[in-house]
Amino acid sequence: MSSPLAWVESPLQLIGAAEWASARGTRIDLAARLTAQVEQTTAELTARGAMFGIQAGYYGVPWRMLASHDHWLIGDGFSGQFRLAAALLRPKTLTFLDDGLNAIAFADALTGSREYARPGIEERGFARRIAPFALDTMRLRAASGRAEVFTAFPLGEERERALRDLGAAIGGHGFEWLRGTAPSALFGADVPHRRVILGSARVVDGHMSQSEYLAWVRRESRGGACAYLPHRREDDDTLGAVARLDGIEIVRTGLPIELVLAAGRAHDIVMLRSSAAVTLRRVLDGTGSIVTERINAAGEEIAA
Repeated sequence: MSSPLAWVESPLQLIGAAEWASARGTRIDLAARLTAQVEQTTAELTARGAMFGIQAGYYGVPWRMLASHDHWLIGDGFSGQFRLAAALLRPKTLTFLDDGLNAIAFADALTGSREYARPGIEERGFARRIAPFALDTMRLRAASGRAEVFTAFPLGEERERALRDLGAAIGGHGFEWLRGTAPSALFGADVPHRRVILGSARVVDGHMSQSEYLAWVRRESRGGACAYLPHRREDDDTLGAVARLDGIEIVRTGLPIELVLAAGRAHDIVMLRSSAAVTLRRVLDGTGSIVTERINAAGEEIAA
């Protein structure tokens, strides 16, 4: 029997795969999308002892690896590529990893309490037409006890009950494996200040003007020197403007914030609304770090 295969495309999905492997004591093979941050994260997790076996980078669908593995660990259950592969190859066992807050929406789609479509996206064409076939495969696997949702996000009693009624198993984790590891010699991502501002992609995504965003960063940095950790999709123009603000030191790590901040001392972290608030609170539990999430640029705070 082959090892399970993790099909992942983001650093958080990679970490989830490493956590699943550790929790199950099972070595997994890896098909990881070829991006700089995914490659760097894979190297760091491997150096820390993640239970990864065969590793392959890919663009598109890793058909050959998928066809040779019966058990898939899926990073993005809404992906059109996953839908096609699941409908055609019909894997025997499926485990779904976290893809940010989409983990919640995906659980609801699986149980039928919402449409099987990526939140905020109007789906058309082939991805929409293939969706019922992929959903049928997922629900059949759940009904036979061969599907699992493995997540760091709180699903709530009602959602968990619906998943169990479907037949799906639920695996929760608090980044236990990650918190028990130490940075490797590859790491080199020290965060020099206690105060940390996490960058956001809201400007590049069109949800906030650059002037509003800079006003927010300026407001959050008034307490003294701050480290600024860019979002992986921030544009150079916005980053250049942030770098010119007084008291800001941009720290480029090439690694996900969960890896970077788990490795250092206690921090006071502030961010705009993000799924990272959930993951960081779990990663930093017991370290004395404080995670503050803002609703908007005016500084309104979300209760922890």
